[in-house]
Amino acid sequence: MENKVMYSAVQPSGNLTIGNYVGAISNWVRLQSEYDCYFAIANMHSITVRQEPAELRRRTLEVAALYLACGIDPEKCTLYVQSQVPQHAELAWVLNTVTYVGEMQRMTQFKDKSQKHADNINMGLMDYPVLMAADILLYQTDLVPVGLDQKQHVEIARDVAIRFNNRYGETFRVPEALLGKTGAKIMSLQEPDKKMSKSDENVNASIYLADDKDTIIRKFKRAVTDSESEVRFAAEKKGVSNLISIYSIFTKKSVEEVEREFAGKGYGDFKLAVGEAVADALAPVQAEQKRLLADKAYLNGVLASGAERAFKTARRTLGKVYRKVGFYQGE
Repeated sequence: MENKVMYSAVQPSGNLTIGNYVGAISNWVRLQSEYDCYFAIANMHSITVRQEPAELRRRTLEVAALYLACGIDPEKCTLYVQSQVPQHAELAWVLNTVTYVGEMQRMTQFKDKSQKHADNINMGLMDYPVLMAADILLYQTDLVPVGLDQKQHVEIARDVAIRFNNRYGETFRVPEALLGKTGAKIMSLQEPDKKMSKSDENVNASIYLADDKDTIIRKFKRAVTDSESEVRFAAEKKGVSNLISIYSIFTKKSVEEVEREFAGKGYGDFKLAVGEAVADALAPVQAEQKRLLADKAYLNGVLASGAERAFKTARRTLGKVYRKVGFYQGE
């Protein structure tokens, strides 16, 4: 029996955080043995917000090296750069014709980004979810691993797939969201009721995978806690509870073990320990990423091979779509 297909993509347009690492990349490493996985570097999505071209190219390679350093195995999955597979854009154009303007205007991300980038409300920003639907549907995807905040995009992809299938006949598999395990969500160090984000304007709010040990420890020392000094997991202690979750994830200790370890100790000791645990866990990943970035030929080869594999699958799906909608393809 064939493995189910899983698709996921991350933009190279911002520094990835430990939230991305815990919530997405580390899960992918586990899932790549269970599913037929496609992992894309979504650089086409990135340009909906203005980018510095040279920086976008650099970050694309950095993300590829990071995936590999974290344990993504190009022999087990398809790792590629989105813009190297032209069928993404071609399918998005066709899917635009079965997507309604009202649906796009209601998308949370469109509203948020329109507010943040009021001087650049472009059509790509509104059309972003259609391209994301094309990303997913091109590979006849069964499962899309997402957090709750991204579930809306999978729902649009489902709606578009069902609408297309109803209009033109069975063409796409209807994907399902594979929701991450509860408790793996990492919150902002400065506003612990918000998720840690790579696009947060406050650099002290997020721990980036590229941060060195001193930076990591400094950011944790500045993390928001409360006026008490007890290291205890509780709903009213959001800042401390977030730090306990992070320490628990990176040391593989239970919340109860963490509370016992720091019983009678103050926040100063605790924050330092969290910083050291995270820095120690990231050190081998950072070293391997640096080694890979020094070997451009290898990286280029991995991405070219991934793009070739992705292209073959994408071409099959797009050919089917073109036949269904009546595009002439030669007799």
